[in-house]
Amino acid sequence: MSASVLTRRAALVALGALAFAPGALGVARARLSPLGNIRVDVNPLLENSGEPTAGWVAQALPVAIADALAAAGRSGAPVSVRIDYVLLGPNQGGVGPAGSSQDQMVGVVSTGGVERPLRASAYYYPSPVDNTMIAQSNYNRVARLAQAFAYWVAQGY
Repeated sequence: MSASVLTRRAALVALGALAFAPGALGVARARLSPLGNIRVDVNPLLENSGEPTAGWVAQALPVAIADALAAAGRSGAPVSVRIDYVLLGPNQGGVGPAGSSQDQMVGVVSTGGVERPLRASAYYYPSPVDNTMIAQSNYNRVARLAQAFAYWVAQGY
């Protein structure tokens, strides 16, 4: 009986490790390799905020920038981005419109050899469901910030 319990535990641990490994490898790959002509550096964010925030940005931002550049008719434009901070407002609401919290993404955009600082913001409207799914809620907030940041990158702010 104890052998089967140990085997079951070992199988569950191995399955759990396997489930998390592709995500971790994808984050490392996203930090090192560009998407087309889009390069996103989240190393400063990793030092400032840690995981999973840096991983979420590394996953969402290159795709968001590529989509925003395509929508603006600038597909293939070389862009290099460094993200320094992601600042999420309170989860319980804030002082913004209708009790919302303001979230911000702060970084530097380099196009044509010229570096410019960029700060994008989005509002978060709390929901009772978010309290039970805080990680998913924060991921959605970071994804919205990535879209807002990408919009300004594509516009040439």
